[in-house]
Amino acid sequence: MDIIRLRALRGPNLWGRHTAMEATIACPPGERTLADLPGLKIRLQARFPALAPLHVTGSNTSIPLPEVLAIAALSLQNSAGCPVTFYRCTATAEEGVYQMVVEYSEEAVGRLACELALELYHAARDDRPFDTAAAIARLRALDEDERLGPSTGAIVDAAVARGIPFRRLTSGSLVQFGWGARQRRIQAAELDCTSAIAESIAQDKQLTKKLLLAAGVPVPEGRPVEDAEAAWVAAQEIMQCSGGAVVVKPQDGNQGKGVTVDIRTREAVLAAYAAAAEISDDVLVERFLPGHDFRLLVVGKRLIAAARREPAQVIGDGRQSIRALVDAVNRDPRRGEGHATSLTKIRLDEIALATLRQQGLTPETTPAEGQRVVLRNNANLSTGGTATDVTDDVHPQLAARAVAAASMVGLDICGVDVVCDTVTRPLEAQGGGIVEVNAAPGLRMHLAPSYGKGRAVGEAIIEQLFPAGDNGRIPLVAVAGTNGKTTTVRLIAHLQTVAGRRVGMTTTDGVYIAGRRIDSGDCSGPKSARNVLLHPDVDAAVLETARGGILREGLAFDHCDVAVVTNIGLGDHLGLNYITTVEDLAVVKRVIVDNVMPTGMTVLNAADPIVARKAAYCPSAVTFFATDGHHPVLASHRARKRRVVFRDGADLVAAEGEFAVRFPLAAIPLTHAGALGFQVENVMAAIGAAWALGLDWDVVRRGLASFVSDAATVPGRFNVFTYRGATLIADYGHNPDAIMALVQAVEAMPGKRRTAVISAAGDRRDEDIRQQSQLLGAVFDRLVLYEDACQRGRAPGETLALLREGLAGATRTRQIEEVHGEFLAIDQALAGLAPGDLCLILIDQIEEALAHIAQRVAAG
Repeated sequence: MDIIRLRALRGPNLWGRHTAMEATIACPPGERTLADLPGLKIRLQARFPALAPLHVTGSNTSIPLPEVLAIAALSLQNSAGCPVTFYRCTATAEEGVYQMVVEYSEEAVGRLACELALELYHAARDDRPFDTAAAIARLRALDEDERLGPSTGAIVDAAVARGIPFRRLTSGSLVQFGWGARQRRIQAAELDCTSAIAESIAQDKQLTKKLLLAAGVPVPEGRPVEDAEAAWVAAQEIMQCSGGAVVVKPQDGNQGKGVTVDIRTREAVLAAYAAAAEISDDVLVERFLPGHDFRLLVVGKRLIAAARREPAQVIGDGRQSIRALVDAVNRDPRRGEGHATSLTKIRLDEIALATLRQQGLTPETTPAEGQRVVLRNNANLSTGGTATDVTDDVHPQLAARAVAAASMVGLDICGVDVVCDTVTRPLEAQGGGIVEVNAAPGLRMHLAPSYGKGRAVGEAIIEQLFPAGDNGRIPLVAVAGTNGKTTTVRLIAHLQTVAGRRVGMTTTDGVYIAGRRIDSGDCSGPKSARNVLLHPDVDAAVLETARGGILREGLAFDHCDVAVVTNIGLGDHLGLNYITTVEDLAVVKRVIVDNVMPTGMTVLNAADPIVARKAAYCPSAVTFFATDGHHPVLASHRARKRRVVFRDGADLVAAEGEFAVRFPLAAIPLTHAGALGFQVENVMAAIGAAWALGLDWDVVRRGLASFVSDAATVPGRFNVFTYRGATLIADYGHNPDAIMALVQAVEAMPGKRRTAVISAAGDRRDEDIRQQSQLLGAVFDRLVLYEDACQRGRAPGETLALLREGLAGATRTRQIEEVHGEFLAIDQALAGLAPGDLCLILIDQIEEALAHIAQRVAAG
């Protein structure tokens, strides 16, 4: 058994709404179920006992081995602390090939878990050792590296709770909330509106003190020094005036690095200067304020949380050394390396050793029972300290001083460090002061304090970004279907543009922002959709959502406001990615329907039975459309006073209950006054979407009247040209249903002699390629066959042979020509045209072919 493909589904997908790894697994004969390998279950459980509670322990030995692999990958992640629960395993149409899906919380961890699960399986199968503890340790370490830290994670969790979408922009803490023009960003606990100037001020402790003094905020006196001896001179002056001790610290440090407090001797000052100088070239000496160390968190203009911080310390028991006591404290599961856990491990580094020496101690000293041994003079959590929540005790005047300090520096989120006896009294009344103001403060001590209750600081930060009722979303329309997607997307985008919105749009032709193309090619997948939602100049998004992207990666969004499904037919890449039937394809297309906002709208083709059945799965209301106003599905829906769009003679009608609005087809150029049935359906779908978006009906009318289906507006979608008195139609139709619609449109148009230029995509099924030429053979007098530039796995001449097979017994075609090369085929077709003829050109390279046709038309 082996994994032949492993990919990440990063959004809602065919299997569910979970982010998941999808593996395609090949199992040779004799290695497909537990029953095929006697003793495997016991060997697996011996190597990984955590498999015991799962299905593997059952008596059912017919469990497929890929399912065992899925259970193992899930259990490995669980053992590493990842909160995942979902897996699936299913056999494909190909014998011995399975698809396995396992949820992940971090993509890299999920990928590694699948690889380790396979290693575990092979070890158990071959009766080789497997180091499960090391595998789990690898996963846990990777998870700690990959997942958001507690501060950023709390903000993201608060956003998710309010339905605000988020996207992690880097492997670090840069996160986008919301979409398009309504997006906001954070970097850890720092907002996108925090200025570089404010951050620079906060890093300069001397400048910060100067500004705070100007604002009337109490601060300890001090000054910068250039060398160790100058530090001792400054310390003597400060101690002589205050009668107390001093603090030596870097002028632009953070997290308490290089800070030494409560020092009085020359030796201590020189050592403290050396420690500070390792962090910064600029060192500050200031008066030591006696009392407790408090951190006050200010968000906006409010005090959100406060904590009393205690330095890293141990309490003697009369038996163990300080080193042993530190090891015992560090075994607390809340303590870890860095900022991934609520507490940080205590380090016996040079600063700790110096602090011990000041107390006449060493790491090997055994302190008396109850003796408090301080290992650091600063109380930062990042150096092993602890925190006690005191938010409810803060005096209003002290809180006002903290808010004033944050405002004076210019920080939206600010950690204000205060030293005083108690927070229950004003600073001035007890000789306390503000010693530091910190940008991007850590939130751990407030989220999960060592003692006391955690505070909703993530919620406060999100509220600062998005006031109540604002979810940061822009109107988002997702369009799926076999045919008509691109035209429908472009028309919906155009209607919103007429309404004054800057629209981001993805299609098979490219990515467009406010009418300007920023990317070309087939951009109907999730990567392009994410780029639209990332763009700051987008007020609304309309996304063509193709089958391939859904299968490859899932959706680029969690929810859409409007989902449109135009139709589901034959030939849409059936046979690829184990999607072998129209019913399979319908399940894929249903993904956007499953993920419409409950307050949104799903627009469905009532005349397509497979599409109409999707209404049963919609979490939102439904708008049905059909050319036949008496279609049973549409009529029943209308009878229940629900939204419908239909054709009534020369008009399109949008109706709901007693309300109805009409649109004359003669005023909608895209439909050629209603002659093009497939374009009429596209317009109805767009009207349903515009209605759901709340566009004014006059705007819709103006938009429909001003939208023209030419090569510039909708390239490759029934673009009409006139060449020497003949009518040319260029279209990208590439499946039997699309060609059927084109045939019906052509039959309604005048043409003395009809010619068609056709190729076929190599990744279509044989029967689909044959059917395309068969359909054309019943309507066109002359066919010019050519091969696509890329045959997608087919041998040279293979698609031409299949097209010829489809023409066997053609009822109308009498002239068949084969040409190698798309442009040569076009030229040959044009050479045989006479005035009054009609020529349908099914193009492959859209832009290049349209440019070639335009050049020939211009040349006359």
